[in-house]
Amino acid sequence: MIDAKLLNLLCCPESHQPLQLADNALVQSLNRQITAGNLLNRSGQPLKQTLDGGLLREDKKVVYPILNKLPILLVEEGILLP
Repeated sequence: MIDAKLLNLLCCPESHQPLQLADNALVQSLNRQITAGNLLNRSGQPLKQTLDGGLLREDKKVVYPILNKLPILLVEEGILLP
């Protein structure tokens, strides 16, 4: 989905930690929550569109959505993980 060279250059816009592609199980879990209307981004807005994928921060506390094959690397669009 994302070229490996590009992925090596990307980092969290908040902490500057490296990012990795989220595994399919995590993306599917997030998409189930989005479909149920139970998932908010960091700005408190409900997500309405299911994810094509996600970029998981190294500490595994935040996922940045990939929508329409584009990573959304804005702090307020991040999804906090428990």
